[in-house]
Amino acid sequence: MTDDAELWRLGASDIAAGVRSGAFSAREAVDSALCRLAAVNPAINAVVAQMPEEAYAAATEIDRRVAAGEDPGLLAGVPVTVKVNVDQTGHATTNGLRLREDLIAAKDNPVVANLRKAGAIIVGRTNMPAFGMCGFTRCALYGRTRNPRDPSLTPGGSSGGAGAAVAAGIGAIGHGTDIGGSIGYPAYACGVHGLRPTFGRIPSVNFSAPDPHIGAQLMAASGPLTRTVEDLRLAFRAMSRPDARDSFYVPAPGCLPHVPKRAALAVAPEGMRVAPEVSRALHRAARCLTGEGWTVEEASCPPLRETARTQAVLWLADMQRGIASALREEADPDSLFVFAQMQRLFPDIGFEAVMDALQRRAALVRAWQDFLAGHPILLLPVSAELPFPDLLEVESPEAFERVMEAQLTLLALPAVGVPVMTLSTGLVGTAPVGVLLVAPRYREDLLFEAGGIIERAGVPTSPIDPAE
Repeated sequence: MTDDAELWRLGASDIAAGVRSGAFSAREAVDSALCRLAAVNPAINAVVAQMPEEAYAAATEIDRRVAAGEDPGLLAGVPVTVKVNVDQTGHATTNGLRLREDLIAAKDNPVVANLRKAGAIIVGRTNMPAFGMCGFTRCALYGRTRNPRDPSLTPGGSSGGAGAAVAAGIGAIGHGTDIGGSIGYPAYACGVHGLRPTFGRIPSVNFSAPDPHIGAQLMAASGPLTRTVEDLRLAFRAMSRPDARDSFYVPAPGCLPHVPKRAALAVAPEGMRVAPEVSRALHRAARCLTGEGWTVEEASCPPLRETARTQAVLWLADMQRGIASALREEADPDSLFVFAQMQRLFPDIGFEAVMDALQRRAALVRAWQDFLAGHPILLLPVSAELPFPDLLEVESPEAFERVMEAQLTLLALPAVGVPVMTLSTGLVGTAPVGVLLVAPRYREDLLFEAGGIIERAGVPTSPIDPAE
């Protein structure tokens, strides 16, 4: 058994089991997590708001329930972090903005409420780029988050704080949000796992601000980042509890019909120039599935570039309508650069373009559903390249396009609402590498099954001490 001082090393499943059995208390788990936070966060700046008093109070309540023989919850005593763009009562929902530094939430977002109901204990809020617009994590309000595996590499964005925190052992579960790879890329870059669930599967609403426009309504999702597939499964169960306040929530059953063990492998879809290390990781993952009785065949998947364009049109239209004035007022250079590049690549995004994108999206959803009905698991690159140098995206227009091209899969799939898992499978020097698993809508169970098989072949060591 890990001694009490190093409970932070344990995953969510082991912490919850230990608290329920009385092997250690929730307070001891929280104390260990907060000590770890104090030890490593100065080097990586992943957690930008700490709440020890609230965490200890929540732990005391969990320990009371255990002592009284009450159910302490699925995540009893598990230290977690949440991203600063979701409402948490009494804390600022900043979205990484100085403009929102005083926007204090009066009630919890449903995803935060569900974590609390499950017995999880929030120990901190994690960093993100302003407006969530970058594939790295830096903003004027909180500064820059460093990748704990290699500070020269990006931790990813926009949930880079969550990815860095989980990799460094600050909490067993990190909450992230995703509209175009903001869970998947930080998981990839930090060498952990991430789940972007089916659209509507995890309820999430911010009450501190107006509802988002149509693109975000159809594509944005909350999900967990963890160090094990089993913890992804556990976090998903906790986060996906029903909440009628999310108008898009879908109460899909947890037990769904058996499907054939058939997988498709698309190493370089639509001409992506995939690094040899990424190709090897995909072929290794395919062999893992084959060894467990899956049939894996190389196949061409439905359109990715057209799907990515649909995502970009809807996302950019949202930005032009909803945050253009705030972008100018915040004056964050990274966000302004990204916005300018998006406008350059996708000019003339007006009403007609949005209507056309919504119309085309229906056909793309059908195409993806039809394909995944015959191939219940699809293996794709998370990125065509290994994790990028930090801040590469804003070095030049050419660098921005390079990043967009490499992240084609992550940018495209939110537009069609299917669940995806980023699975970390190894290291190339200090750079993590992994694979992307795609399943039919509401079949997160298939991702957990296939991901668990691939995980057994090896993953990067974690949690880790931040590299210098």
